[in-house]
Amino acid sequence: MKEQPKKIRQRGIVIGRLPVGKKNCITDVEGVKVGHVTLDLPLEDGEYVCTGVTAILPHSGSLFQQKVVGASYVLNGFGKTTGLVQVDELGLIESPIMLTNTFAIPAVTQGTLEYMLEQNVEIGESTGTVNLVVGECNDSRLNSIRKLAIQPKHAIECIQKASTDPSSEGAVGAGKGMICFGYKGGIGSSSRIVQDGDVTYTLGCLVLSNFGRKEDFQSNHYKVEEKSDMPTFPKPADGSIMIVLATDAPLSSRQLKRLAKRCGIGLGRTGSHFSNGSGDIVIAFSTAQLISHFSEESVETRQQLRDDHPIMNDLFQGAAEVAEEAILNSLSQSVTTKGRKGHIAYAYPFE
Repeated sequence: MKEQPKKIRQRGIVIGRLPVGKKNCITDVEGVKVGHVTLDLPLEDGEYVCTGVTAILPHSGSLFQQKVVGASYVLNGFGKTTGLVQVDELGLIESPIMLTNTFAIPAVTQGTLEYMLEQNVEIGESTGTVNLVVGECNDSRLNSIRKLAIQPKHAIECIQKASTDPSSEGAVGAGKGMICFGYKGGIGSSSRIVQDGDVTYTLGCLVLSNFGRKEDFQSNHYKVEEKSDMPTFPKPADGSIMIVLATDAPLSSRQLKRLAKRCGIGLGRTGSHFSNGSGDIVIAFSTAQLISHFSEESVETRQQLRDDHPIMNDLFQGAAEVAEEAILNSLSQSVTTKGRKGHIAYAYPFE
């Protein structure tokens, strides 16, 4: 039987000092669900469909009627997204967070919209419209991106398949055709536990990694032996990364943006310097309080942690650690993948 890819900790590489959650996954944050749809199909004339969709649902209820506090932070803006302008303006997320390839954003947006309209008959009728959140990375080195293989139905299927189980990682979903540090990248996830007396908070992170050159990777930092004959993708691009950060700590949108900034520290530790052509974007949300769409009250009360409480520093540390480990898991969990024109992205040979 073929050996399954391992998480980075199973290879003896431990990131940071904070304890990880039971699943070491973004789904350790209670209620958070993840789903994937993966397309893997050879076409004529050397073309290949090597792509997919990933959905992150902040909770299992109506995301439109019960919104979560959210924020985003752009480390480098060479990327395409929908919905982040309103997220930063109002500090709320009211839809699944969808990840896919660059040219699939329109199709995934349409599919997500169809799903949300089906679930909420009020949208566009007795109330306003819905703000959809979709991010991307460019998988055109392995995927025949011009074929526009992703259809709206794939986004709907992805949302419907989402569960609180540990997320599949590596070359799955939106990560199917992604390349990281010259090797096969894709989906990675991790979590951290932070204690405040008798109260426990969880941080979870899921990344879509598609950035960096072989020589950028800090292999010595992780005590990984790097051999000169290790095959890497011959034409590395600046690439991108999408980082989704979830927590059950009661944080405001402003505080979530501060937390999101610390994910850049974890990204930098792996070797990224936020290249000119790299879209490095963080989307963060808190499940601590659900904000009702329908309310006749003019005032609402929300709890939030104090900025000057020591727990905030622990959360900052957790954000850096969880992003770093999620990126390494995207490498550690990936498998060698064949794509268009005979291109091959090899799994990083950790052993």
